[in-house]
Amino acid sequence: PHLESCIQAWGPQHKKDEAAGMASREEAEVQVSEMELLSSMFPRREEFLVTDPLALAELQLAAASEAAEMPSSKVQFTLNVKPEVPGASMAEFSMVCALPFKYPTVPPEITVRSPLLSRSQQIQLNSDLKTYLMQNCSGEPCMLSAREWVKDHASAYVDRELSSSSVTTSNASQSEDVIFTRLWIYSHHIYNKQKRKNIIEWAKELSLSGFSMPGKPGVVCVEGLQSNCDEFWSRVRRLTWKRILIRHREDVSLEGGGHAEIQKQRKFSTLEEKCFDAHGPRGNHMDLGQLYQFLEQKGCADIFQMYFGVEGH
Repeated sequence: PHLESCIQAWGPQHKKDEAAGMASREEAEVQVSEMELLSSMFPRREEFLVTDPLALAELQLAAASEAAEMPSSKVQFTLNVKPEVPGASMAEFSMVCALPFKYPTVPPEITVRSPLLSRSQQIQLNSDLKTYLMQNCSGEPCMLSAREWVKDHASAYVDRELSSSSVTTSNASQSEDVIFTRLWIYSHHIYNKQKRKNIIEWAKELSLSGFSMPGKPGVVCVEGLQSNCDEFWSRVRRLTWKRILIRHREDVSLEGGGHAEIQKQRKFSTLEEKCFDAHGPRGNHMDLGQLYQFLEQKGCADIFQMYFGVEGH
């Protein structure tokens, strides 16, 4: 009787898993064909750039084969749009996009940025775009219509304050400087002593805080000024890795952007190497339960699921 009850319980669950698998494969197929459409319509890197090619490759595999695992991270890309803005010779708006695994059942994640926008204008534009997506994009691919919306509407947000204050180039570059960034980097493994030393030294040099967890897998978090985080990533990724990628990125525009404002955003005081009860044949597998508790203490517990696809406990 116990075996029968197991089989009965397993039956519906198995069907449910199968249906979920089919749905996610269908969603993967829709996402792949939309990415192909975008790259054929915008062949130049200045217009359309995939920022995580590995995630796209995983997505293509998932769409092509029933046996393939679902991707471990969302496809991320940038679409650049140049709407007509009166009085501005070159107005470029960047749409930083990510496709959730359930897209197009759920809307895409899009943040529009431009040096021409003040912080309040940017917040308003992104809020209105989100409303538009919620109302018009349930279940259908909508990246092109989102891009059209930005192209048609973006300049109106600049105009809202242009009358009272003309946007100068110095203001534009200033507003770009004060973005606080946190990068969550995932590596297949980090064993090499020189790499571990580089991570600590470069972070220190670039005034970044966070932590580095060596072993398998390797996890690195750095936070600080956006330009410094980007410089850190460009150095780290040039080293030889079996696999390394940015699993998640957080960008926060800071009003004023002074030292105190930056310090307030930090979740870590310095960058240190963290080892959590290493075990395994080479003593290189970290205790992920302890990593979860550490992240929870720092108010970053939601990141655990992004890294490992499971709820921590």
